[in-house]
Amino acid sequence: MTYRNIILGIESSCDDTSASVVADGICLSNKTANQAIHEIYGGVVPELASRAHQANILPVVDVALREAGMELKDLNAIAYTRGPGLMGSLLVGSSFAHGLHLATGVPLYEINHMQAHILAHFIQEKNEEKELPTFPFLCLTVSGGHTQIIRVNSYFEMDILGETKDDAAGEAFDKIGKIMNLPYPAGPYIDSLAQHGDENAFDLPIADMQSLNFSFSGLKTAFLYLVQREIKKNPNFIEENKTNLAASAQKAIVSALIRKLKKASKTSGIKEIAIAGGVSANSGLRQALLTHAEKLNWKVFIPPFAYCTDNAAMIAMTGYLKKLENHPTDEYKAPAARMVF
Repeated sequence: MTYRNIILGIESSCDDTSASVVADGICLSNKTANQAIHEIYGGVVPELASRAHQANILPVVDVALREAGMELKDLNAIAYTRGPGLMGSLLVGSSFAHGLHLATGVPLYEINHMQAHILAHFIQEKNEEKELPTFPFLCLTVSGGHTQIIRVNSYFEMDILGETKDDAAGEAFDKIGKIMNLPYPAGPYIDSLAQHGDENAFDLPIADMQSLNFSFSGLKTAFLYLVQREIKKNPNFIEENKTNLAASAQKAIVSALIRKLKKASKTSGIKEIAIAGGVSANSGLRQALLTHAEKLNWKVFIPPFAYCTDNAAMIAMTGYLKKLENHPTDEYKAPAARMVF
């Protein structure tokens, strides 16, 4: 098959080194090297992450190209994550991308990581067509660093309607997991435990912020106080109540997300609803979205698991869409740890 636009995507915003080839909107490869070393520290150590990216990036790009059946000479564009993210990690990916650009002359496209999470919904698979969101639609982006409700007006026109004022939803999962002595990242473990627990076993708070904003710091504190109080009565409290604790915490987080999503849909009149980011892999959130879709006549878009966590396919896809609109990066731009749309 002959492709007109072949894009190499490079993602290195946190602790995953990822490379992908997307051709005419179709994902041909999406390879990621994870960094298990952070598990023993209970969170990502920035210096260790950037060193691991340096070791991983060349082999990951090589494998992605090979799996796609492509060589550097076949590329029409290179897309890389400029931000937001960890500065050291971003520097590795951006420097590698700029080096390829200088060596090959292939046009370069800087990508906003959070935009890319949303635009992952437009990735197509080989020999498979899927229904795509139509503009405008709402997207709930939930990850370890961000929790936002976005009105998506076009590929590159997006408005933040609401966001967290303290911890992100993914961060709340990880902090609650740490209190429960779960491995890092804790989100998948809490999700798994919650499926066997009683979500009404413990009454945990859901902050009611103004407008469409979120807050999860109160939940984290309430959970900590609950555990401390009960451990005084029973030293084995956590172990004996793991599933119920996980289910109750997950219910509180998901309820907060869905409550604001319902409000955003009602006030905007938009009934096409998408989710994106690492926490969009959570089964409780996915099921809650499907349940409310039936009740409220929403059309929902839930990404495949491969495109929930940080991945280069979403970076390559966004680069492809930017190429169609002819917006290359003409000069070097330093990575940005903080970026807005």
